[in-house]
Amino acid sequence: MTMSAPNQRLRDLISESGLTYEALAKAVRQVAAECGVELATNKGMIRHWLKGVVPQEMTARFLAAALSRHLGRLLTPADLGLPVRDGAEDDTMGLSLGADPIDALVPMWRAELDRRTFLTSSAYSVAAAALPLDYVQEVADRSAAARTGRIVGMAEVRAVRDMVRMFSEMDERHGGRHGRSALVQYLRDDVAPLCRARFHNEEMRRYMLSAASRGVHLLGWKSYDAGQQGLAQRYYLQSYALAVESGITGQDGFVMRTMAMQGLKLHRPEHCQGLAETGLNRAKGKVDNATMALFRVVHAHTLAKSGQRRAAVVEADRARELLAADKGDETPFWALAWGPPAASVYSRTAKVHETLGDFSAAAGQYARAATARPSTTYARIVSLDLVAGAEMQLKRGRIEEACETWNRAIDHMDGVQSTRTRKAVKNMRKDLARFRARGVRCAAELDERALHLLGA
Repeated sequence: MTMSAPNQRLRDLISESGLTYEALAKAVRQVAAECGVELATNKGMIRHWLKGVVPQEMTARFLAAALSRHLGRLLTPADLGLPVRDGAEDDTMGLSLGADPIDALVPMWRAELDRRTFLTSSAYSVAAAALPLDYVQEVADRSAAARTGRIVGMAEVRAVRDMVRMFSEMDERHGGRHGRSALVQYLRDDVAPLCRARFHNEEMRRYMLSAASRGVHLLGWKSYDAGQQGLAQRYYLQSYALAVESGITGQDGFVMRTMAMQGLKLHRPEHCQGLAETGLNRAKGKVDNATMALFRVVHAHTLAKSGQRRAAVVEADRARELLAADKGDETPFWALAWGPPAASVYSRTAKVHETLGDFSAAAGQYARAATARPSTTYARIVSLDLVAGAEMQLKRGRIEEACETWNRAIDHMDGVQSTRTRKAVKNMRKDLARFRARGVRCAAELDERALHLLGA
């Protein structure tokens, strides 16, 4: 740390936010924790920074993110009056919606492959979460001069879809860390040039952009599974931009649905209901029943989170009714991101019941979701649904049932490289601690399996 003149710009922003120094320090620690970093920031450090002491580069980014959340606009360390070293990455990388999403993605992919920590440790931005709600501009067609090389048709579109599907299946079977660099390289070296190629007709171009959007969406999901929430959000934003440019009905709304799910998971409800409702309205009456059920059930979850109990239950019921009324119409490939739509509807319905405090109904829906997916293909998500179901059983005081369900979950975790599954197992050990202390046999035996899985 070096000393400079008192930082009046930072002082003004803190004053505008209305945060006390203690509250701001807590907000900085929270942002850092979301990125897997443990900080000891306190109100004394805030005072030092105001006097001109310069925080470490990563801490400065966490400070900017914390103030951004409270002020409702995107701030960088430079906006806070903090020095930015030469060659430092742009904090806003990927957090805007421009005319060409490929232009935003290429530097992000370069940073990933160079193993830079900047993006992987970036924080979730509440301000950026609102971008799709404000994005009303229709993206102009790319100029003909940019479309060089061979003429692309349906064969190339099918090839990209098949590759993305393969990466998606690999992700579900082995976890988000497996094959990630290969996916980045494939999108950068193969898919990006195809998006800028010449096409047989406009329809082929739309299909290619749609396939690219699905691939970038998967990369966001891989980042999410690795606990890199800020990076996941940036990929979701660019996936959304590609989906908008493709003009494929419902796909842009599906990405908005994903962004709403991420915000709910991170306990950042700002904009979640708006994202879910907008995505739902953009798809209403234009997609098959199974896909429509996916939109409705996430909307139900946002309603539950905002305390609208009755509306949430009604909307969740509508989602299940849509499944029952499904006529077997083909579900678009971008809506199959998490496998069979029915399984996703059951799992999200469980979250609605959990939010509303109905743990019995939630446990039943989690169990239903776990059996609705082929476990060999969807090992990770099946295990996580089982974990969630066990937690509901434990909340009802049914320790033996919970241990049995947890054991089934661990059966599916072998070979899965996922930050979320490891976190689930660690949380399970915490939940079981009091039962181990009482000598409950099933809890002790399960803990031994958990330690073996964690490599402890």
